[in-house]
Amino acid sequence: MKTAIFESAGQMIIEEVTKPSIQAADDVIIKVVRACVCGSDLWSYSHGDDKGSHSENSGHEALGIVEAVGADITTVLPGDFVIVPFTHGCGECDACRAGFDGTCDKHEAPTNWSSGFQSEYIRFHYANWALIKVPGQPSDYSEGMIKSLLTLADVMPTGYHAARCANVQKGDKVVVIGDGAVGQCAVIAAKMRGASQIILMSRYEDRQRLAFEFGATAVVAERGQEGIAKVRDILGGGADAALECVGTEAALEQAIGVLHNGGRVGYVGVPHYSGRPIGSTFAQNISFGGGSASVTTYDKEFLLKAVLDGDINPGRVFTDTYQLEDINQAYQDMADRQTIKSMLVVS
Repeated sequence: MKTAIFESAGQMIIEEVTKPSIQAADDVIIKVVRACVCGSDLWSYSHGDDKGSHSENSGHEALGIVEAVGADITTVLPGDFVIVPFTHGCGECDACRAGFDGTCDKHEAPTNWSSGFQSEYIRFHYANWALIKVPGQPSDYSEGMIKSLLTLADVMPTGYHAARCANVQKGDKVVVIGDGAVGQCAVIAAKMRGASQIILMSRYEDRQRLAFEFGATAVVAERGQEGIAKVRDILGGGADAALECVGTEAALEQAIGVLHNGGRVGYVGVPHYSGRPIGSTFAQNISFGGGSASVTTYDKEFLLKAVLDGDINPGRVFTDTYQLEDINQAYQDMADRQTIKSMLVVS
């Protein structure tokens, strides 16, 4: 089968590898229909990070058809259409029952997180609870709906997680830091939870337009103290909640800066910083929450229904579509901000 390979920074390639097989009783083999590139994938693509050359792709979002199931699988059958999330919660531990399956107590990191999904077939481990079954088959849905379903593997639940962890409530004034797919979905989530004002910090007109359509009430292009001052001017003071969807220290500083004392930060950007001690916010009574999103919980409880009912349309974050063979272009266009999020047609 074909799979994407991280060859080196700035270079993704396609390689023929052995098709995966059942290795454990709770495995499921899935034929991938759609996959995509995540903003977090770009850290290694653009900078190298610590990722080894010629290594597995970090892709972790897919839609697919179940091909084979292990002996312990009772929730899906061969032929089922499923959302394949980037997390592998068990559904039974204290963390999962509390709605934090993205950091399952039983399936600790890194085994709770996916990779290698930019492939024709994938092995999904710990599959009995985590997969989300979609009614019918892919052919029953428009391409627009397929795109929205694909967001439910990561970016829409992740955007929602930021809003939940910041405890966004009806009437709140919210600032979203990050205008990529997760930030756009955080705008949707803030609106779902009843925010009265939603400011997106964005410098790009296409992303600003999309955010307004998703429910943003204002955008701020400035950064640093100038951006903080403009946000406070628009809101008539500090924000109740800031949703940090980037993962840099500058983004976290921005999130803290726009809040009034007693405000709340929900952070879901994969952290690429280590120099911001939480005690530095003691005098502001800032609350922090965040981490890996509760994909399965949110999808099963309300996000899948919201998409199928047409209440939300997060699939619009996919602004370009590529064949699997064009994987490097899909990455490069996102890195160059030519597209918000790249979708891959696999089958």
